[in-house]
Amino acid sequence: MDYVTDTLYNLIHQSAFFNLTWKNGVMILIACVLLYFAIRKKYEPLLLVPIAFGMLLVNLFPDIMIKAEDAENGVAGLFRYFYLLDEWSIMPSLIFLGVGASTDFGPLIANPKSFLLGASAQFGVFAAYLAAIALNFNDKAAAAISIIGGADGPTSIFLAGKLGQGNLMGPIAVAAYSYMALVPMIQPPIMKALTTKEERLIKMKQLREVSKLERILFPIVVTIVVVLIIPQTAPLLGMLMLGNLFRESGVVKQLTDTASNALMYIVVILLGVSVGGTTSAENFLKMDTLLIVFLGLVAFAFGTAAGVLFGKIMCKVTHGQVNPLIGAAGVSAVPMSARVAQKVGAEEDPTNFLLMHAMGPNVAGVIGTAVAAGVFMAIFGV
Repeated sequence: MDYVTDTLYNLIHQSAFFNLTWKNGVMILIACVLLYFAIRKKYEPLLLVPIAFGMLLVNLFPDIMIKAEDAENGVAGLFRYFYLLDEWSIMPSLIFLGVGASTDFGPLIANPKSFLLGASAQFGVFAAYLAAIALNFNDKAAAAISIIGGADGPTSIFLAGKLGQGNLMGPIAVAAYSYMALVPMIQPPIMKALTTKEERLIKMKQLREVSKLERILFPIVVTIVVVLIIPQTAPLLGMLMLGNLFRESGVVKQLTDTASNALMYIVVILLGVSVGGTTSAENFLKMDTLLIVFLGLVAFAFGTAAGVLFGKIMCKVTHGQVNPLIGAAGVSAVPMSARVAQKVGAEEDPTNFLLMHAMGPNVAGVIGTAVAAGVFMAIFGV
C-alpha cells in the first residue's frame, strides 16, 4: 500500500498542474494568443507558430530549457541545445543565407537611391537606443533592444547574443517578430498620416532591366566594401550576400534550393522554438519586458516614419518621381513591408504598382540593419 501511495504522491508532485504558477498561466495564455494570430490571422506564421509553441512548452515543462550544470543527470534540456546555436550566432546567420538565396536584389541595383531610404529607416534603431538609455538600460542592452526598430528578428537575436544579453533575447525576439507580423496593422496609419493623397497617387517609372553581370557583381562588391569598413557585419552580411550569389550565379541551383527551402525551414523551426524557450514566466514577466515591447513599438514607428519622410524629401527633389510610400519599406521586414506599400498605394489607385519599387528600400533595409548591428559591435569592441 505504501508503494502505491508513494508512487501516486510522486506522480502528482511531478505533474505540471502541481508546479504551475499564475505567471505560467499568463504565459500560456500569451502563447495561445500568438498561436491564434499566427494560424487564424496568418501573421508571420512560419516564425510565430514555433516561437509560441516553444513558449507554451517551457511554461508547462521548464526543464526543457534547463542548463546541463543545473540538471541532476548533467544533460541539458532539448531547447537549451538549440538555444546555444542562437548564442553562437549560427541560427541568425543561416537565416540570412536563406533570405539572400530567396530575395531578388534587382530593384535595389536598378535604383541605387533606394539605399538612402533603407538607411533613413534605421533612424528608428538609434532613436530606440537613446530611449532605452533614458529608461536606464545599460549601453549593450539598449543596443540589443534598438535593433527591433529595423523589424529584423535574426539581427536582433544575433546582436543580443554578441553583446552578452542572453537574458533579454526572449523578450527582444518576441517583440521583433511580433512587430514583423503586425506590419500590415502598424505601418498603414503612419504612412497615411504623413503623406497626402496626391503623393500616394504618384506612379513611378518602370525599373530598368538589370544585367546578369550586375546581379553577380553586386553581392561580391557589397561584401568587400562593407566588411572592409565594418568587419563585424561579416557573419550576417556575408551570409546574406553568399545566399544571393548562389541565386544569381546560376551555377549552384542545388545550393540555392537548399538554402532557400529545406535549410531555411529547419533553421526557422530550431530558432523559433529555442527563442520561445527563453520566455519562461520568470524571465518574461518583468517590467523590463514591458519596456522592451514598448521601445520596440516606438522604434518601429520611428523607423517607418523616417523612411516615409525621407521619401517625401526625395519626392520633392525629383519633382514628383518618387512615391513616398516606398520609404516605409526601408525597415527590413522582407517582403511584407514592401507589400504594405503596394497595398496602401493600390487603395488610392488600383493601377498603381509600387511593389518592385518598394523592394529596393526593403532589401536596403536588411543591409542597413546588419550594418547598424555591426556599428554597435564595433562601438563595444565585440
